[in-house]
Amino acid sequence: MSVGVQQPVAQPPLVAPARPRVAVVGGGLAGISAALRLADDGARVTLLESRGRLGGAAFSFTRDGLLADNGQHVFLRCCTEYLRLVARIGAGALVTLQDRLSIPVLAPGGRSARLARGGLPAPLHLAGALARYPFLSPAGRLAAARAMRALRAVDPDDPSADRRSFGDWLAQHGQDARAVQALWELVARPTLNLAAGDASLAQAAFVFQHGLLSDAGAADVGYATVPLGEIHDVAARRALARAGVDVQLRRGVAAIVCDGEGFRIESGGAPSLDVDAVVLAVPHDRAARLLPACAGVDRAALARLGSSPIVNLHVVYDRRVLEHPFAVGVDTPVQWLFDRTRPSGLCAGQYLAVSLSGAEAELDMTVEELRARFLPALAELLPLARGARVERFFVTRSHAATFRAAPGSRSLRPGARTALEGLVLAGAFTDTGWPATMEGAVRSGLAAAREVRAALAARASVGERVAA
Repeated sequence: MSVGVQQPVAQPPLVAPARPRVAVVGGGLAGISAALRLADDGARVTLLESRGRLGGAAFSFTRDGLLADNGQHVFLRCCTEYLRLVARIGAGALVTLQDRLSIPVLAPGGRSARLARGGLPAPLHLAGALARYPFLSPAGRLAAARAMRALRAVDPDDPSADRRSFGDWLAQHGQDARAVQALWELVARPTLNLAAGDASLAQAAFVFQHGLLSDAGAADVGYATVPLGEIHDVAARRALARAGVDVQLRRGVAAIVCDGEGFRIESGGAPSLDVDAVVLAVPHDRAARLLPACAGVDRAALARLGSSPIVNLHVVYDRRVLEHPFAVGVDTPVQWLFDRTRPSGLCAGQYLAVSLSGAEAELDMTVEELRARFLPALAELLPLARGARVERFFVTRSHAATFRAAPGSRSLRPGARTALEGLVLAGAFTDTGWPATMEGAVRSGLAAAREVRAALAARASVGERVAA
């Protein structure tokens, strides 16, 4: 046996694995989008979801044999990434999209109108509908047209616009309380989940510019023709399985720990998971609790984002009372209402879902108080409901349905990247520019996947230089 100079033990090169392992924490639309994109890129993806289903805030449930959605989630033609996701998971046949924008507007006493686009290019495609709109005076319609023209010039990325209230801006541009209630909030309230006076001008400008004022077809309305769970849970799980994503339901995450160049995901009562990168795709309040301090994300800013509620009323009549698939109300506490009879599995009668956005007042009302307020309001709005029998009435409440898109909120929304390379954020609360919508959630997931790819590529590049 010869004795010689001891040589150093060879160390493995510091390169990212050929198939990096990535954990996606959260199975909402943001997490689903990130997981699919990363799997398509060749990563080994594990998706961890604390609940027994996917879909996040857009899900379905069964009540007394009735299939119901927790809320009425619609999309527009401009929601291109959400539509791509629906196609990607093989659910294109489970949604419908209008050929041309047409929204019935109903008021008590049988008064009605229709906000529909014409054949002219934007923004003139709305000129005919606005000129005939009966819920504003001729002077009010002219003032609204001038305000819409002015809104096109607002820069949604301007911090000063974000700090300003949409309601204040409308008042400065000749929009009185009547115009706000009868026109502007028909669009702003359901998309921003706030009254105009409480919402950021920048976010409102983004909504109107992208949805109504830039492209004639952008605001064509789409919605699911089946319970949302068939799309965001069942179809999504099938697509994730096909892509090779390991979906682990009822797997809550207790902590994310930095572990050398990677991360360790700790779950109560389950083995930890070692990964090269993490996409944290949970609501902003939960993200604040899970983010390591060294991630460099301002937890206080996340807390200041706050939340805004949505309340949904579910009403089953013994007969058909609404002639449209959906409608919006004016001069009534009813905001948007949807016919969900066919998706619910109801064989007789009609099932209406009433969606109330920015519903701070309704959130604190009892079921009986809501019933006493809204059933008469529906009877005033829908003449056929006056002689109909209400067979079921129940309420779903989303206390923290969205972040609060108030003045100054843009500065509180973090980007996807954190100070820890390989730990990224996703969720509609991140700074996608979009409000808290399904489209914003999907875009955030795609942005997170891009950041993970960039982080892993940078790590591999450093490792290759060290190894050389």
